[in-house]
Amino acid sequence: MQDKSPTRMDSASFDTLWVEAAGAEKFQRRIIRRHVGDLPPGEVLVRVRYSSLNYKDALSASGNPGVTRHYPHTPGIDAAGEVALSASLDFKPGEPVVVMGFDLGMNTPGGFGQYVRVPAAWVRKLPEGLTLWESMAIGTAGFTAAICAYRLEEYGLRPGSGELLVTGASGGVGSFAVSILARDGYSVAAATGKPEQYAWLERLGGKPIDREEIDDRSGRPLLSGRWAGGVDTVGGNYLATLLRATRPGGCVACCGNAASPELHLTVFPFILRGVALLGVDMATTSPEQSAELWRRLGDRWKPQHLDEMARTVPLAGLDAEIERILRGGQAGRVVVSLEN
Repeated sequence: MQDKSPTRMDSASFDTLWVEAAGAEKFQRRIIRRHVGDLPPGEVLVRVRYSSLNYKDALSASGNPGVTRHYPHTPGIDAAGEVALSASLDFKPGEPVVVMGFDLGMNTPGGFGQYVRVPAAWVRKLPEGLTLWESMAIGTAGFTAAICAYRLEEYGLRPGSGELLVTGASGGVGSFAVSILARDGYSVAAATGKPEQYAWLERLGGKPIDREEIDDRSGRPLLSGRWAGGVDTVGGNYLATLLRATRPGGCVACCGNAASPELHLTVFPFILRGVALLGVDMATTSPEQSAELWRRLGDRWKPQHLDEMARTVPLAGLDAEIERILRGGQAGRVVVSLEN
């Protein structure tokens, strides 16, 4: 470790959200004090200033075994702050950094605590053009949206290809997808079940439509080709409808399953129209692609209305936000402040 005594630092206490079993299939959340020495081994200790709330965090905070296997646990798959201690020559104490992905917040104590200790490979220097708060306003949701946009571009879609559809457009990933695609010059239809968010989606550059328009239950294997492609953040029948209504040669980037993980459709969109379904997983993004995406997010893809897309809550206010996102009531992003 550099500059500071590990023994003295290990005795330091900090606030953290603590999720623990409270009976059969019941879990409770509370804020407790822990010590840095309680954290697992790692090369870099980070003093977390901001985190953000993602759907995966809400699942982890509710005892979902598909996300977190062992409790008690501290969720938070995103974290931004300064290096407190480092055994890696790549990072110096006081340096602003971001930690996202890997196992953070799933089975490793995450960003809903004021300190995290992780392997150096999990840490990235704060991208140029972004503050710590902005990096968490973007977070995993914005980064996932950026991957989706990148994959569509990589496939060959261009602004003149036709209208794109974004499902779950008022959510974290969806709103960033609308913003990024609109900033690149695409025509974007933004599907949501929240009419009160229409004006906001228009400010982001989207054309709001009711999600019922893209929830076809007719059972027809193909629908009239309406979209050049799109970004699906919710899965289920919304994704199936989008694929059946995508024009020949189009493509759809898929990154979510909030509506359902199941997909019921025939192979006809794929073998009669040549439609491509592009799966998106942050963990499979190469370091080179990751660096490029962060560069864009700090520059041409940085939302003009980022302060409208995210609101900040203290750690003490996080419980209500977790319940809100589980009910499907969250719009935009929630940044969690871990400042004292």
